[in-house]
Amino acid sequence: MNAPIDVSFFARAAKPLTSYRKYWASRFGTSKFLPMSRAEMDVLGWDSCDIIIVTGDAYVDHPSFGMAVIGRMLEAQGFRVGIIAQPDWQSADPFKALGKPNLFFGVTAGNMDSMINRYTADRKIRSDDAYTPGDIGGKRPDRAAIVYSQRCREAYKDVPIILGGIEGSLRRIAHYDYWSDKVRRSIVVDAKCDLLLYGNAERAIVEIAHRIAAKEPVAAMTDIRGTAFIRRTGDETAQGWFEIDSTSVDAPGRVEAHVNPYLMISEQAKEQGASCAREDEAAEVAAQAESAGSTAVQAIIRPEPVEGDPKASTSSARTDLGSTIKPLTFVPNPALSHMQGKIKVPPRDRSVIRLPSYEQVKSDAVLYAHANRVLHLETNPGNARALVQAHGEGATARDVWITPPPIPLTTAEMDYVFDLPYARAPHPAYQDENGSHDGATKIPAWEMIRFSVNIMRGCFGGCTFCSITEHEGRIIQSRSEDSVIREIEAIRDTVKGFTGAISDLGGPTANMYRIGCKSPEIEAACRKPSCVYPGICQNLNTDHNPLIKMYRRARALKGVKKILISSGLRYDLAVQSPEYVKELVTHHVGGYLKIAPEHTEQGPLTKMMKPGIGSYDKFKQMFEKYSLEAGKKQFLIPYFIAAHPGTSDEDMMNLAIWLKKNGFRADQVQTFYPSPMATATTMYHTNKNPLRKITRDSETVDIVRGDKRRRLHKAFLRYHDANNWPLLREALKAMGRADLIGNGKHHLIPTFQPMTDGGYVSARKKNSTTVALKPVTPVKGRILTQHTGLPPRDNGSGKSGGKPFARKAR
Repeated sequence: MNAPIDVSFFARAAKPLTSYRKYWASRFGTSKFLPMSRAEMDVLGWDSCDIIIVTGDAYVDHPSFGMAVIGRMLEAQGFRVGIIAQPDWQSADPFKALGKPNLFFGVTAGNMDSMINRYTADRKIRSDDAYTPGDIGGKRPDRAAIVYSQRCREAYKDVPIILGGIEGSLRRIAHYDYWSDKVRRSIVVDAKCDLLLYGNAERAIVEIAHRIAAKEPVAAMTDIRGTAFIRRTGDETAQGWFEIDSTSVDAPGRVEAHVNPYLMISEQAKEQGASCAREDEAAEVAAQAESAGSTAVQAIIRPEPVEGDPKASTSSARTDLGSTIKPLTFVPNPALSHMQGKIKVPPRDRSVIRLPSYEQVKSDAVLYAHANRVLHLETNPGNARALVQAHGEGATARDVWITPPPIPLTTAEMDYVFDLPYARAPHPAYQDENGSHDGATKIPAWEMIRFSVNIMRGCFGGCTFCSITEHEGRIIQSRSEDSVIREIEAIRDTVKGFTGAISDLGGPTANMYRIGCKSPEIEAACRKPSCVYPGICQNLNTDHNPLIKMYRRARALKGVKKILISSGLRYDLAVQSPEYVKELVTHHVGGYLKIAPEHTEQGPLTKMMKPGIGSYDKFKQMFEKYSLEAGKKQFLIPYFIAAHPGTSDEDMMNLAIWLKKNGFRADQVQTFYPSPMATATTMYHTNKNPLRKITRDSETVDIVRGDKRRRLHKAFLRYHDANNWPLLREALKAMGRADLIGNGKHHLIPTFQPMTDGGYVSARKKNSTTVALKPVTPVKGRILTQHTGLPPRDNGSGKSGGKPFARKAR
């Protein structure tokens, strides 16, 4: 299935998704929606489900929702798949709604991590949930993947549980949990699942389903890539592996004082305050010999001379000495004879790296940072080795094994996944009295992607605060142009409410489509965390022509009036192709474009692995130039992060000065959110920088902890908000920068304090409901987001509304 249009020619030694023989239940055909009730199963003629997927999201049959992709993929393999969406987790009864599955339960917390979905960066519970009808919060529990797995086990004890989704994926090893402020065990241990699938799991889930259907026990499935599972000590299936011990870092031992090599033995002993037994014994022997007579001593030290030759004694001594001297002969060690030339290492496909145990990383921050670094170095499917981490000691000891990452999908396989018969709408169970999903039962997350198209997966940016790379991988998996065009045409012809505007052609990053390494050999061997930091790799193909061609073909389609780009843009890549920037700015910007420089100062930028602000300036010049040429008044929306590891108070002050100098007033800002397994989260927890080799005395990172300092960093981004001025005045005086307080244009904040209510209301809730926003005319230089006042973009729904949550991290 390696189609010639693949960008990445990564060696895909994997069974193609379409090569399996269909399961016998394929005779039932394809359902319009996967059933969520017994009544729907009866209509389909099913007496039972082969597989039941339990999800924390409302069921939307769209390729942007994980449960729909996995469900439709398994359906295409011939299995009968049911959905239990957002069940009441207080008892096991809702998990029995569809009966006992014949093969297994598939469990996912949903498209978002349940803790990030339910809590703000300040650990305050949210009142809304974009993946729930009516945007109502509280429809899923904390750590939903664990709770759902336990309830499935309670419902049917003997049914295998296969855990997947981003929540499980980012918790596959012992991890720091921001909400409880401690290191938690691997979710495999806590959820008691039979298998965990991490990353994009189409390839793994299809293989597992067919092997379980063939009566193979799940416990024997230890050879599937992209999985994690538990092995008990002494498990015979773990035999034949070469274990690489990485349970510690280099640590200096006890340093002994150097002994003066010129001192005699007795003097060395005296230096250390003791006597030398060997020297004392020699002195005693000498005294005895002296008392016996000098001739005896001479006999000991000199042989009897030969008669008639005064030099005979000397020559004889030399002859005797010479007879004992032999030249050194170097003989090769027969044990090393097979290592001629260079040392051989164990084969990677049979090597496993033992990480520090859960108990070690829980009690030792340095070992936690080391384990995180090793895990991130083993993420390239071309050279990654298996990992193992012990949990527990003694009789309770068990190993969590993590197999190498899944093999990326080919372009043909990507097309296959996205061409499945999705209904492209929420399940009818969520319809209101008018039979629509646009009223009180609207699902904001679906509204956001209702008229958008996902064109690729993966990200090679490697931003340390983001977990996309850890989940989807660095290798870009792109759809074909024809497949994307077919989906646009399907939206135009079948999706209710389409008015001619495609809201997005994108993915994790809008402009990484069909961009990859120039060399398959280098791509398979590379261990760099980013292809674009500290600069764009010379082996990276930065050709934007396939994307330009797709944009032009898409906007030329009959019935399509506008193609917008809403996904985050990697601007340091975009400037490599002026033609792409011109095409983007001229035809695909709906008044504003979001990009993420994140900061202006090198300190935090190096910890984020983001380019310098000069790259932003270069892109801004091109953006303004082509906007002027097109005769359009358009705005850039730069995003910034407050309180990121490695950010000092002075860094935030300088960022605030830059914002004021450039006339920017951010109405909504983002505070660093430590998501599980992200590199920046490791910095936050350990104060170490895992981007470099970890040692006991390695680099220490400045961490922004405590509500007061986090509020200060956020206040610097919102320097124009009068509610923040008292806090900023106090901080600037303490920093010795009282010169920034005054009423002139060159001052950051004024000396006077107007009457304020002392609060700030986030616009997140307002913009994810049906409340109509009053059109606002953008003020030059003012950053206005969809959440906070920019005229709502027409996304083709015929209604005004913005995106329901902050943004995709890049």
